[in-house]
Amino acid sequence: MSDAPLETLLRPFELGLLEWPSSASRVLFLRARDGWALQRFREAALTVTQPFKPEAMRLEASGFAVVSEEEALSPSYDVVFVLPPRSREEARALFAKASRALSADGRIVACVSNNEGAKSAQSDLSSLMGDVASDTKNKCRVFWSAPLSRASVDPALQTSWLKLDAVRAQKGSGLLTQPGIFSWEHIDPASQLLVDHMPPNIIGDVADLGAGIGYLGAELLKRNNGVRSLDSYEAQEQALKLAEKNLADISPNVPKTFHWRDVTQGLNKQYDFIISNPPFHGISRDGRPDVGQEFIRTAAKHLKRDGALMIVANRHLPYEQVLGAEFANVSVLGEGKGFKVILAKRE
Repeated sequence: MSDAPLETLLRPFELGLLEWPSSASRVLFLRARDGWALQRFREAALTVTQPFKPEAMRLEASGFAVVSEEEALSPSYDVVFVLPPRSREEARALFAKASRALSADGRIVACVSNNEGAKSAQSDLSSLMGDVASDTKNKCRVFWSAPLSRASVDPALQTSWLKLDAVRAQKGSGLLTQPGIFSWEHIDPASQLLVDHMPPNIIGDVADLGAGIGYLGAELLKRNNGVRSLDSYEAQEQALKLAEKNLADISPNVPKTFHWRDVTQGLNKQYDFIISNPPFHGISRDGRPDVGQEFIRTAAKHLKRDGALMIVANRHLPYEQVLGAEFANVSVLGEGKGFKVILAKRE
């Protein structure tokens, strides 16, 4: 599958505007994605980070060792590649971290799709590092800084941007949250609708698929004394870490486990009850209703014989056919603000 930003990222090297990293070069790729273009760097000392589990799995399947950003950012690098995330605050923080990880002759090379804020991202890197060069192709913009020794790094801006993705309390819930995480500023209306229709008699072993920062799990534990265990599954690594902190003091006698997992690849065990506000997007802005459909199929495979799934989704999403094929009884518990809450039972 084509990945235009990844392929365009390498354009300045292909055009001879920048020299390819040598076998002695240290190269860091923040938010890396797998693709044929990445194979050009196998001879270099390449370090890759990717906090989104499906993409991390693809990198690992191609033989790349994925490390955390905290681990990756300690050495200095000759080149730091960045595929910035959609959140501008998170992207600015990532640029600031990248600038601190450069060797004296190191530079940042980044690429963004035009429809995801390419010009704004280039402007941000220029504000941080001084003038940057750029090129465009494939409806993307690739841009790169001068070597650190010749760049005009703004130290005040660097310090300020390093704080932009700091953990903070979410408005309304008080849960720990962070820019870049889904609906990080406030509880999204779909999750709120699910909680408004959550029954008070949920018992047994429960799983939360696409747990985010743990809001659904927290509310479930507060409202249901019969929960025996709670497993949280989440593809975004930082969200899962925050979920673990957010749930630590709620129902402390209930065992809780946290899985950095692509839910579509399966779960750890069978459950009595599963809750989910499945994602509708991956890394890009493109809608992915197939992900929610796979969440439903995965839930059906990992529910006990008398188990049930409670799911919330946009009204227009095509989930009913999959639900009808996988469950004996499907009912809509409530609707509001463009969403619907569905209860699906195995029997």
